[in-house]
Amino acid sequence: MGALTINNISMRFELPDGSHVQALQDVSLELKEGELLSVLGPSGCGKSTLLNILAGFLAPTSGTVTLGGKDVTGPGPERGMVFQKGALFEWMSVRHNVEFGPRMKKMEETERNTIVENLLDTVGLHDFKDKAVYELSGGMQQRVALARCLANDPDVILMDEPLGALDALTREKMQGLVLDLWKKTGKTIILITHSVDEALLLGERLLVMAPRPGRIFKEYNLPFADKAVGADLRAVKDDPEFGATKKEILQMIWEMEEEIMGGAES
Repeated sequence: MGALTINNISMRFELPDGSHVQALQDVSLELKEGELLSVLGPSGCGKSTLLNILAGFLAPTSGTVTLGGKDVTGPGPERGMVFQKGALFEWMSVRHNVEFGPRMKKMEETERNTIVENLLDTVGLHDFKDKAVYELSGGMQQRVALARCLANDPDVILMDEPLGALDALTREKMQGLVLDLWKKTGKTIILITHSVDEALLLGERLLVMAPRPGRIFKEYNLPFADKAVGADLRAVKDDPEFGATKKEILQMIWEMEEEIMGGAES
C-alpha cells in the first residue's frame, strides 16, 4: 500500500463550558511500509487520539493523513484495529469471530476457511476454534482479536494498549507473538502502550509524546525489536543499551508528569 503520512495533524476538543482541550498540535510523521512503531507518553498526551485519527474514527481539526498517497477520511479495511479489550463477539465461536470480516466481504467459503485455519494455526488457537470467546482467557481473547484483524488483510495494524490488561507472563508471550507476526506478515504496525519496557521491545521506531498540547517530544530508532524476534525477550531486556534507554525515557516522562502536577496545583 505504501507509506503512512501524518502531516501537521492537530486535534482540538471544544468543551460545554466554552473552554477547549488541545489534544494534538502539529504532529507530523512518515512511516514506511512494514515499519513497527511504538508510542508512549504520560496520560493526556494524545496517544489514543492520534490512533483514532489514523483509524478514521476521528476527523482532525486540521492536517491530513494519507496511506499510499490516498487521504484517510474514515474507517477502511486497509487499516485494522486491535483494542485493549478484544471487542469480540463473545457469544460466537473463535472461528466465527475470525471469519467475520471475510464473511462480510462475501468471500467464498473455501477461501474463507483457508484463511481462518491458517490464522488460527499462526496464533496458536487451532485447538480452540470451536470454543465460545467467553470461555477463553484474556490472553487467548487477544490472540483471537489479532487473528480477526489479520483476516481482513489490512496494510496497517493499529494497536491501542492491546496487552495492558494481561498478566506479566501472558503479556510477554503476546509480545513475542506480535514480533513474530510483524516479521512474518510484513505489516506496518503502530502500537500504543504505557509500558516503557514494551515500547522499547516492540518499537524499531519509538515516539515519546508530551502533553499540553499533545506532540512528538522525541523519537528513537532502536535495535531491540529485530533482536527479539524468535529470541529470549528477557535476554534482550538485559542488554545495557536497553536499560540505559529505559532510564532516559522514564526520567523524561517523570519530568513531564511533575510539570503536569505542578500546573494542576498552581
